[in-house]
Amino acid sequence: MKCNHTIHKHHHHFGWDNSIEPTLTVTPGQSIEIETIDSSGGQLNADSSIDDLASLSFDKVNPVTGPIYIEGAEPGDTVAISFLDFKPSGWGWTANIPGFGLLTDQFPDAALHVWKYDSVSMKPALYGPGGQVPLKPFVGTIGLALAEAGTHSVVPPRRVGGNLDIRDNAVGTTLYLPVEVAGGLLSLGDTHAAQGDGEICGTAIESPMDVAVKIDLLKDTAIPFPRFETDGPVSRHFDGAGYKATTGIGEDLMQAARDAVSGMVDWISASSGMSAVDAYMLCSVCGDLRISEIVDMPNWTVSFYFPKSVLG
Repeated sequence: MKCNHTIHKHHHHFGWDNSIEPTLTVTPGQSIEIETIDSSGGQLNADSSIDDLASLSFDKVNPVTGPIYIEGAEPGDTVAISFLDFKPSGWGWTANIPGFGLLTDQFPDAALHVWKYDSVSMKPALYGPGGQVPLKPFVGTIGLALAEAGTHSVVPPRRVGGNLDIRDNAVGTTLYLPVEVAGGLLSLGDTHAAQGDGEICGTAIESPMDVAVKIDLLKDTAIPFPRFETDGPVSRHFDGAGYKATTGIGEDLMQAARDAVSGMVDWISASSGMSAVDAYMLCSVCGDLRISEIVDMPNWTVSFYFPKSVLG
């Protein structure tokens, strides 16, 4: 689609910092096509192997393209970003990175799966050990600059956005971010071809792509945290064949989440014959972690949903 502006991927940075000079200035109502780098910062590619993962530098992960100065944006306003289109690259990667993810103690060794997919038809992507994953491109990291001076890591999400990893920040969604500095200073990256809610192993289908967005400004509309709205259902690409679901129950939500995921990894591995780490990575790109109950004290229920359509 034709946009008012284009930003190339060499205009990127690795931390939120309100002193970074804007790459572009836009007026509300304009659209931008933004080229991104994958979340490895180009350290991995379509031909990468496990050896490349071993040398991955965390100083270069999650680059974001920008920042973009939005005319008229001031603290107390809200920036609205509508996702218009994605141009996927046709490749991506999912990894188990030692020390990173929900079940790091159970999966201490590195593992890597490189995906190839049709960037035009966007048919479900084949998973080597078995299965196919419906694709839904979205932006994993998108945010504005913080008011606090200095460089802030791009890894954790923040009140002004950042590494949100909300899989529904896809075409048809409008994301709202609170402004803390003049111009907002919007940046985005970490695009994914697919991800389950929770991104349990710490990675999705990490895939570089071009993103088209439209920028709007809501004056004097302060919000405390990001919000978003979609223009329709968000899971129909999975729902047709139903789900397998496991639960974790206890006083600690994190442990309940771990128990729910562990149960599903065991179930998928036993029923499909794939290794536990392959099942873990597959769950990360297509399974959904949900809080089912948080009121019946002292125990809470967390469920993990795995779509049956993935394994046929």
